[in-house]
Amino acid sequence: MNTLPNQVPSRFDRQSGLVPRERISRETISVIGVGAIGRQVALQLASIGAARLQLLDFDCVEATNITTQGYQASDMGLAKVEATKRAIAGIDAEIDVQCIADRYRPKHATGSIVFCCVDSISARTAIWRAVQHRTELWIDGRMLGEVIRILSANSTESGNHYTTTLFSQSDAHVGACTSKSTIYTASIAAGLMVHQLTRWLRGLPLDHDLSLNLLASELFVA
Repeated sequence: MNTLPNQVPSRFDRQSGLVPRERISRETISVIGVGAIGRQVALQLASIGAARLQLLDFDCVEATNITTQGYQASDMGLAKVEATKRAIAGIDAEIDVQCIADRYRPKHATGSIVFCCVDSISARTAIWRAVQHRTELWIDGRMLGEVIRILSANSTESGNHYTTTLFSQSDAHVGACTSKSTIYTASIAAGLMVHQLTRWLRGLPLDHDLSLNLLASELFVA
């Protein structure tokens, strides 16, 4: 990289044409669920310049989370939100991180941008009903094994479509949607979700319903 004498490169230089720094630094972004996908989302948001993050999750780090969710062995027993906050501080200590070690509840105020990374359809439905009218951008990540689905809503039309994807819990797969997961699938899912945010920040159209089957090498965009 060519720099002027004594000029210190910014960590944002290489992404300057892809992520509008002024816009992302103004937003408060909520990540609900910092498990397999949500932790990766939070770390990617920190890396690309988010200035204010809100992390919500009631769970603590267990041994299986080290394999599939990217936590460290030293995080064992910590609240996931606190462990993720510590990792974010390692990226940029100036990021304002609010931790809520709890399930999402309607009393919790959320940011204008919400990443929904919970592992049950009933939780998604409850959160969506609570925040849909006060959220500018909603991004939901779903994962089962090596199959990923990313849904985003930023308008009445896309919100109506999203609502149709909230099927009954009795119709869902048995067990949590992340009960079969790998760190690489979670990382890809998180990247696709954060990409929808950067499209929105640049005023580009979103992929409101995207499915990726890694094993079959199939990508569908509705």
